[in-house]
Amino acid sequence: MQDDSNSIRVWDRFVRVFHWSLVSCVLVNYFLVDDGETLHQWIGYAASALVVMRIVWGFIGSRYARFADFFPTPARLRRHVQAIRAGRADTHPGHNPLGALMMLALMALVLALAVTGFMQTLDAFWGEEWLQELHEVIASALILLATLHAAAAIVMGRIERTNLVAAMITGVKRRG
Repeated sequence: MQDDSNSIRVWDRFVRVFHWSLVSCVLVNYFLVDDGETLHQWIGYAASALVVMRIVWGFIGSRYARFADFFPTPARLRRHVQAIRAGRADTHPGHNPLGALMMLALMALVLALAVTGFMQTLDAFWGEEWLQELHEVIASALILLATLHAAAAIVMGRIERTNLVAAMITGVKRRG
């Protein structure tokens, strides 16, 4: 649905609620809640459930939410990087190929955290230091990539003259 010639409705309500809910889960679990607390575990389960729901939505959701619209194939990635290197605009209504790659990496890290976190509750892995350390490394990698993702959204928004943060709130990308 076009709102006018300089705007396009891209992110549906599910994608926006998913995004900000996952951001909240990650930030609260990393910065506010102590590891091992019951609340930490439940927030982790909620985050992993959100990712699973987003994966399903990637197949049945609205046009720009579907993986088929933005999946970062090698050809799409190559064209996108070549355009950036050449200084050409390579705009996409939804995720650009590098943004899609980042989104998939972030979701994979959340699921890896869920697996390593759950494993720590099992008798077979109880108190295993290597597993706790792996969980912490994955969490730190998630925060690092999420920070890079946020910075890239700001930079790409300036390059494309689109407020990508506002678009993730309103669902509408406005060029201007």
